Amino acid sequence: MSERQVVIIGSGPAGLTAALYAARANLKPLVIEGIEAGGQLMLTTMVENWPGYRDGIMGPDLMAELRAQAERFGAEIIQGDVSSVDLSQRPFVVSMGKTAYTAQTLIVATGASAKWLDLGVDKKLSGRGVSTCATCDGFFFKGRPVAVIGGGDTAMEEAIYLSKLATSVTVIHRRDSLRASKVMQDKAMSMSNISFVWNTEVTDIKDLAKGEVTALVLKNTQTGVTSELAVDGVFIGIGHVPNTALFKGQLAMHDNGYLKTHEGSRTSVHGVFAAGDVQDHVYRQAVTAAGSGCMAAIDAERFLSGTLHEAQSIHPPPMTSSPS
Repeated sequence: MSERQVVIIGSGPAGLTAALYAARANLKPLVIEGIEAGGQLMLTTMVENWPGYRDGIMGPDLMAELRAQAERFGAEIIQGDVSSVDLSQRPFVVSMGKTAYTAQTLIVATGASAKWLDLGVDKKLSGRGVSTCATCDGFFFKGRPVAVIGGGDTAMEEAIYLSKLATSVTVIHRRDSLRASKVMQDKAMSMSNISFVWNTEVTDIKDLAKGEVTALVLKNTQTGVTSELAVDGVFIGIGHVPNTALFKGQLAMHDNGYLKTHEGSRTSVHGVFAAGDVQDHVYRQAVTAAGSGCMAAIDAERFLSGTLHEAQSIHPPPMTSSPS
């Protein structure tokens, strides 16, 4: 069983930034790529809001640069998914099937996965008119018609943001009323260019052959009648799922499944730190994920050097859930 000072689970902006900082601190971190190698930016085309790239950079290219930079300073990156973790005592045990590693500190950067429609075509057109992040991709649809799928706060947030850019925003919801909070509903309904299509679900997205979104195929859930809605883009706003299944019963979580952190990146277990979308259900941006990855690496280094005082973690957050 190989022991490491720092093991990082996840290889998105949070995980790779943590790896970069830990490597430069001569901690020789091990990065296990995890469920979605490279994170959600691997599903994105042009990234225009990453500082330093004034002309933008393709998502996969940015992740390749981050990976190479971390490796340059000594981070070891291995492929595969973690099958189990044991955080009951230090060193922690991180298992990949029959292979196990022990870690003096653990950085959890497993991210969150966007919920899709399970149509198949939605993922195939990701970055080509289909998006799960208005803040990331809304600019590309300035002056164009778009649709938002969903009825919760996430969908309303997307619609409100897009209303400032698109000519029209059509919210498509499978029920006859929204699940979003009243304040979000009122705000969305007050926007003159946001309209709502009720009791309707999306059954197909055109046009895969052209490699771009041209229309949505809709079906009324009550009458069964189908129709088409011409749009240039569609934003899936049915939420995200944090990749925290490995840590249930071991790390404190909010009701929505995101990891609780306090005093920086610290979790409820001393020596375990969390960074990126696995603990952030508010901002969910690549740059904020990278920033929290930096925090986690610095916290881990200070923990290992003894400057992160034990006294501050004698009473960690309770394992019981609380409202997010």
